[in-house]
Amino acid sequence: MVVDDEESIRLVLGKLFEKSGYAVGYAETGEKALEEASQRDASLIILDLNLPDSNGIEVFKEIRALGVDIPVIVITAQNTMKNAIEVMKLGAYDYIAKPFDLDEVRITVERAIENYANSKKLEILRTQLRAYSGTETSQRIVGKSPSMLKIYKTIGRIAEKDFSVLITGESGTGKELITKAIHNNSRRRGKPLVAVNIAAIPKDLLESELFGYEKGAFTGASVSKSGRFEEANTGTLHLDEIGEMPLELQTKLLRILEESSFYRLGAEKPIEVDIRLIASTNKDLEKAVHNGRFRRDLYYRINAIAIVVPPLRERKEDINLLIEHFTDKYSSELGEGERFLTDDAKMLLVSYDWPGNVRELENTIKRVLALSSDTTITNDILLDAAPYLATHSKASTDESFDSVIKLTLKDFMTSDDQPPGQGVYERFIKRVEKPLIEEVLEITKGNKKKAALLLGINRNTLSKKIEELKALDVEHSRAEGEDK
Repeated sequence: MVVDDEESIRLVLGKLFEKSGYAVGYAETGEKALEEASQRDASLIILDLNLPDSNGIEVFKEIRALGVDIPVIVITAQNTMKNAIEVMKLGAYDYIAKPFDLDEVRITVERAIENYANSKKLEILRTQLRAYSGTETSQRIVGKSPSMLKIYKTIGRIAEKDFSVLITGESGTGKELITKAIHNNSRRRGKPLVAVNIAAIPKDLLESELFGYEKGAFTGASVSKSGRFEEANTGTLHLDEIGEMPLELQTKLLRILEESSFYRLGAEKPIEVDIRLIASTNKDLEKAVHNGRFRRDLYYRINAIAIVVPPLRERKEDINLLIEHFTDKYSSELGEGERFLTDDAKMLLVSYDWPGNVRELENTIKRVLALSSDTTITNDILLDAAPYLATHSKASTDESFDSVIKLTLKDFMTSDDQPPGQGVYERFIKRVEKPLIEEVLEITKGNKKKAALLLGINRNTLSKKIEELKALDVEHSRAEGEDK
């Protein structure tokens, strides 16, 4: 829907989007916009701020009050900082000044609709993952990065199918939660989910633990005992750290998967089982196969569906979500009311590489909240409880972030080429903005979409800032050339 009092703007934008296959509705006043928004099932609204009967910002607020949550792109000839800040705070997808480039408007609209559709899919997937979980919300998977969205989609597609699944990822990335999500959304939900950590059981006890034994099967076997396979019958068996399984047991596991039956130790009759196998590992199983430490045929059997869980350092856009999740969880458990981390403290956590992944982040938040009674967790409080974070922070361990900024500002103000005068704020912010954007692009390996998410700005805004900074570099180079 295009809301603008200028007929020429309505016609130009209407033709542009009709050519792209969209149906376009129009409104020339705020009153008409509200009427159309409440009746039409639109995908997006382009809203002019200067309307004859009302202010576009007020119209925006009323549209949201109607429960219409679709993306809104604001266009205006009054390109002021106040307007831009206000509409972005209200939740506008983007802010475009007149006169505008039609290609830019088209690309922005298509991105907005795509992002909105993806966010709705993510909402549905999260609802589905929790629908039959039977677990506390504190045990849910947290993340909205592209890599996590891909995992949610995979879970949604394969949960109801009885394929074996192999989940790989570093320790602490959340492989157990993904296993639970698959089981709780499968046809086996409500049936047993039995987890076995292969690495935690001594090798000489592993066979009896998995398959059970009959009375008298070995010295000390005074009664018969069922194993984990029997316990998981009709449900799901999760074999964690499957890469640690001895070769002789790998052979037996392969036979069970092929025949759906096994023998207890000392038994003469087989026991039939109906299980779904989910295996997980932090090892490189392909390398283990190549080195002869893991059976090739078993690897192919358990790897019908592969889910690779990325380390936390590769999905840094999820860290703030995880911080909020764990802060809420442990504040509630400790019974101390709401707790908050300052922006500086969050920045410190985002800058850390998290070799222990989500588990390490969770334990860090838990430790900080347990050791501090402060409602607001600052950088200093965070470093007192988790001093190892300082070794990965960008600032010196002897200086706070604020002191580094003050020192840099002092140098900036007293330098020969930047004498104090008007416009210091804008010049200094530009100086800080450049390394910030460069560092985030380096972290995301040049991926602008991920960089924008990490910075908390729109990708279109990021592209504009990059172009502005490039132009600034060229200007500085010319100035230096003239001085020489």
